[in-house]
Amino acid sequence: MALIEVAGLTRTFKVRGRPPVEAVKDLTFAVDPGEMVGYIGPNGAGKSTTIKMLTGILVPTSGSIRVAGVDPSRRRTQLARRIGVVFGQRTTLWWDLPLRDSFELLQKIYRTDPARHRANLAEFVELLGLGDLLLTPVRQLSLGQRMRGDIAAALLHDPEILYLDEPTIGLDVVSKGRLRDFLRTLNAERGTTLLLTTHDLQDIEALCRRVLVIDHGTTVYDGTLAGLHRQGGSTRTLVVDLVDEGPAIEVPGATVRRVEGPRQWLSFPADASAAPVVSAVVGAYDVADLSVQEPDIEDVIRELYLR
Repeated sequence: MALIEVAGLTRTFKVRGRPPVEAVKDLTFAVDPGEMVGYIGPNGAGKSTTIKMLTGILVPTSGSIRVAGVDPSRRRTQLARRIGVVFGQRTTLWWDLPLRDSFELLQKIYRTDPARHRANLAEFVELLGLGDLLLTPVRQLSLGQRMRGDIAAALLHDPEILYLDEPTIGLDVVSKGRLRDFLRTLNAERGTTLLLTTHDLQDIEALCRRVLVIDHGTTVYDGTLAGLHRQGGSTRTLVVDLVDEGPAIEVPGATVRRVEGPRQWLSFPADASAAPVVSAVVGAYDVADLSVQEPDIEDVIRELYLR
């Protein structure tokens, strides 16, 4: 049985003097227990509005939602104990309190068993590397540190579902990697269901087997990330800095799109592994540096429509 069930969901916003705006339109999908689902789309597609309806913050204009067997807007307090929510650009922590005090307050709010709270806190502090930060006021934390604190706070009451809205926005590579590792461990060991909205396709690739793409409030794709790339024909880019200038690089599976001095840009299918291309380039040329650029969400969806 699905843990999240959405059928014909619509949310219309009305502003005096302006035409109504359908942020979400006739949206239908289901998420099974233990799934890790990427929920992606361009800015203004309706992702955050959907999350707010799934948590009971917003009431649908029409359609139905069942999360863990209840209607979120009618049983918001009941549902709150079964879900965790992290909004990347907002915090649920108390700004002027040490991180530890925020965690203790949440234990009182959710009425979590004290022993269970202590056990969860000890585990998350270790996995997320929060030990040296517990006495630091939240306002003094870096963005990456605060995000780790927010994720721990969202999980202390043992939710069945974790909603993550842009959790890695603004984070450096090390912080992103640490969060992804933690979320994989959480799902594998506890079976927590994750619904992840992001503009970073590397988040999706690292965490999610299934991708839901929404545009103009409606689902335009539901499947694997590789299938999305194949359907849209999108490409990734390998940026290569050679030690010295030279002719265009020639390796199987990639095409040079641009050359500027010792730097060259090679494109290859987004559903293909970068490893063979990287290996071929490094084996045949003197390379100073290289990096892989993922396609933008907007570009993937644009190609999807063009086909």
